[in-house]
Amino acid sequence: MKLACTFTAVWLLASSQPLFAHTPLFDCFDNGDDTLTCEGGFSDGASATGVGVRMVDAQGKVLEQGKLDAKGSITFKRPAGGFSVVFEAGAEHALTVLGDDIT
Repeated sequence: MKLACTFTAVWLLASSQPLFAHTPLFDCFDNGDDTLTCEGGFSDGASATGVGVRMVDAQGKVLEQGKLDAKGSITFKRPAGGFSVVFEAGAEHALTVLGDDIT
């Protein structure tokens, strides 16, 4: 009986893994020198190294793109006009920061 309870507990824990899925974290800040730096990661501490990031204008045209480095960051030249920065870690992990919100 004890073995059956242990097996059931392990099975429940393993099958509930999606409940503990990581949440993407992404933010950008102005460096004060016409550049901005964006940083990304996941709430469970997982690295976002290599995750794609793109800067788009108000019409959706890609202005710049790249991937997060080993520290989980990327730096872009700040464009004139409206823009946004998109963190592309998968369909359920895409986040957008509006240029107007970057200070």
